[in-house]
Amino acid sequence: MKNGFQLSIHFSLLVLVYCYGGDGYDPLENTLKIQRSRRPALNHASNEGNTVEYPTSPVYMGPQGGLKDADKISELPGQPAGTEFDQYSGYVTVDPIHGRALFYYLAESPVNSSTNPLVLWLNGGPGCSSFGNGAMMELGPFRVSVDNKTLSRNKYAWNSIANVLFLESPAGVGFSCSNTSSDYKTGDKQTTKDSYTFLVNWLDRFPEYKTRDFYITGESYAGHYVPQLAQLILQNNKITKQTVINLKGIAIGNAYVDYETRYTGMFDYFWTHSLISDEIHEGIISNCNFSEGATVTDACLDYQYQTRAALSNFFPYDIYTPLCSPFSNSTPSISGFDPCTDTYILGYLNTPLVQQSLHAKPVQWESCNKFIGLHWKDMPFTVLPVIQELMASGISVWIYSGDTDGSVPVTTSRYSINKLQASVKMPWYPWMYQGEVSGYVVGYENLTFVTIRGSGHFVPSYQPGRALAVFTSFLEGKLPPNH
Repeated sequence: MKNGFQLSIHFSLLVLVYCYGGDGYDPLENTLKIQRSRRPALNHASNEGNTVEYPTSPVYMGPQGGLKDADKISELPGQPAGTEFDQYSGYVTVDPIHGRALFYYLAESPVNSSTNPLVLWLNGGPGCSSFGNGAMMELGPFRVSVDNKTLSRNKYAWNSIANVLFLESPAGVGFSCSNTSSDYKTGDKQTTKDSYTFLVNWLDRFPEYKTRDFYITGESYAGHYVPQLAQLILQNNKITKQTVINLKGIAIGNAYVDYETRYTGMFDYFWTHSLISDEIHEGIISNCNFSEGATVTDACLDYQYQTRAALSNFFPYDIYTPLCSPFSNSTPSISGFDPCTDTYILGYLNTPLVQQSLHAKPVQWESCNKFIGLHWKDMPFTVLPVIQELMASGISVWIYSGDTDGSVPVTTSRYSINKLQASVKMPWYPWMYQGEVSGYVVGYENLTFVTIRGSGHFVPSYQPGRALAVFTSFLEGKLPPNH
């Protein structure tokens, strides 16, 4: 009993000051806290880190006739004049019995939309919105202005070179919903199956994309979503009666893929960036074991209490950015990103006219659904075996990392990749964008690792130009340039 109590405290210590929504909620940390307190269940789930055999029963396929035209957005309120690309949004049913449906937003390319690839973007959490966070704050075509009513163009939007599909997953996130309340207690397995069911139905609704090159991208807890969905796609592509999805590659940013390296990398990052003392760091190293099955000692708990005190009142997703202050004009971060952006998005997406234009059901939209994360049912300890499987499959696998993120820092990504024991094909080198060193690259056998200099957790927000450059290289199958 005492050990279970300590395990719960172990995680609550690391709930840092701020996250999506600005109310102190950290979706990844809170979910990990709950999972660790249910240690036996987590150990059982860890056996699923290798190939997961999903049921091969037919995937639900619903009628899609006429729904594409109904989903077309005539205009988003406040969008800039002269917007020259097609937008669609709406719901795709994934379980008609439960009434479970996932919401999507598609931003097609303004040029070459009929030949450009299709890219799926997934935000993490678990429980956070891919539309509100991914599309409106990061890589989508628009940014919400300070008035909460108008939109400005994002000149570094990823739909400039690809047709980008943003999926709100699982049900209960963003505008996605279900008529069955128990559906909101979900986990990795159900999320993966629902995302696949969404895709094959969506492709029936948009048949012009069925043979198009397809890529999956995402960040944070999407380090679980993306590899597991890619794995299921490759499995089901072998079933001739199913829709064959032309998966070419995956890219995951500041990705949570392995429990142990997340914490060892995070504490090493705090120390090397002068956020905790030598004594605290040495105490963590000497007394804490983050490997699977390890217990938490009183000494480890004590040093984590000290860590919490040292890390109070800062933004963990970008250690150099100020907090959004409702009482004064916030100073932009060193990247120029407005730390109050999520507040503007919250106001915009809760405007009835905006929800109507999106064909969304009237809801109180929120950036992240706390209930989802706090009731997450299954989570493997690591998805590195899944990533290894994808590397062996021949698809392109990229891991990228903003180097000012303290939540899933660059050290964590490096330690996770080291566990893969992949051989190096292209040794470490600096890559360039607009005449500046913009990060570093290592080309491994069947894996590319890229850092983005001066970026926090949400890379397309903090360094949009560098993010687009990395995304372009990923789609072209080339390493970022060294000149």
